[in-house]
Amino acid sequence: MSELDYAKVEEVLVDWLREKVAAAGARGAVVGLSGGIDSSVTSVLCKKAFGDQVLGVIMPCYSNEQDAEDARLVAETFGIDYITRDLSSVLDEFLVVLEGSKEKEEDNLALANMKPRLRMITLYYYAAKKNYLVVGTDNWSELKVGYFTKYGDGGIDIAPLGRLVKNEVRELAKHLKIPERIINKSPSAGLWHGQTDEDEMGISYETLDKYILTGEADPEEKERIKELARKSAHKLAPIPIPDRESLL
Repeated sequence: MSELDYAKVEEVLVDWLREKVAAAGARGAVVGLSGGIDSSVTSVLCKKAFGDQVLGVIMPCYSNEQDAEDARLVAETFGIDYITRDLSSVLDEFLVVLEGSKEKEEDNLALANMKPRLRMITLYYYAAKKNYLVVGTDNWSELKVGYFTKYGDGGIDIAPLGRLVKNEVRELAKHLKIPERIINKSPSAGLWHGQTDEDEMGISYETLDKYILTGEADPEEKERIKELARKSAHKLAPIPIPDRESLL
């Protein structure tokens, strides 16, 4: 695996962000601040690219308070303008409409995925108001196996980290001087209490990263990665539509 020059990575991604936002006729960026490493790196890159034309949005939804504290730490350390919008009551009211009750079932993935989808709606609201793009935090490792919520954290305009594997994001975070407590915390989408990315995927980022960059993995690990990618292929593919010729 070749070693990246992270000063160059920073420069290239900052320029890329400016180019993509300008091409869209937008003025800046909206980023969801989760308190995780991907979100932190993305928001700092956006700050470097757009200065004050960046809005970070912290969106707790029955979330771990530590995550919100970490998100605030990053925003305040790097001078990123941010707001907090607690979506817990919105989730409750939505559940009343859908199920007639605020009662939350355990191991309900449909309910867990509502959280990132509510966040997506929130980000696009502020993006539309400000003529900003929604900048996603998805990295290459997650995109490879579809580890994101369709029309949730996958509902974005651009993904600057989309060709960096998780460990490369971690190294870029060190280069950017992201606080160590964020770099060292266990990656989690915050879908439920105690949830971690690696437990849910059933494979470590170390293994996944190595496979993406070199193609190397144990046969069992390769099959797990391929299985995850197969099941999630629809998340990255264009929306299927019938062939016009078949209708004639």
